[in-house]
Amino acid sequence: MKIVVADDDIISLMTLTARLKSLGHEVYEAEDGEAAWELYRSKEPEVIVTDWMMPKLNGLELCRRIRERKNNRYTYIIMLTSNTGKENFLTGMDSGVDDFLQKPSDSDIIGIKLFVAQRILSLETNVTRLEGLLPLCSYCKNVRNTDDSWEDVTTYVSSRSNAQFTSSFCPDCEKKAQNTHVRIGA
Repeated sequence: MKIVVADDDIISLMTLTARLKSLGHEVYEAEDGEAAWELYRSKEPEVIVTDWMMPKLNGLELCRRIRERKNNRYTYIIMLTSNTGKENFLTGMDSGVDDFLQKPSDSDIIGIKLFVAQRILSLETNVTRLEGLLPLCSYCKNVRNTDDSWEDVTTYVSSRSNAQFTSSFCPDCEKKAQNTHVRIGA
């Protein structure tokens, strides 16, 4: 998996990076939250492992930015922290954290947490694929919404994705149009 690791403690950063690489992951390092944000945007990692307390942009704000960004794929976020207790965990969860890892991190535990992350991301991919199946009218090609209303397929897809549509004729329809004296492009 592609992973961004963000920690202002260089020893922790190097140790965690070495462990993740030994597990076969592609790892990108950031020494502060702002650098992690830039790596997230440019590398589109599956997982972010971030420290809570960092300069420029703390881990909570990094999580909020990631969750606010409209992205086609889910990013799993693990928060590194020495902050314990129910209140801190609730604050983290409210910011978009998926899991926590106590500092200093245990190299075996991070492997387990990444296994769980990979499983969840795989399930999310399958759900997205299933959601991609559209209930389509065989006659008019409209799509049924979750509220049982019907909508033009191009409007439906455009409003839920980055897809853009252009109109043209396929070769068969172009022949049919010419045979019925329909003017194409009018």
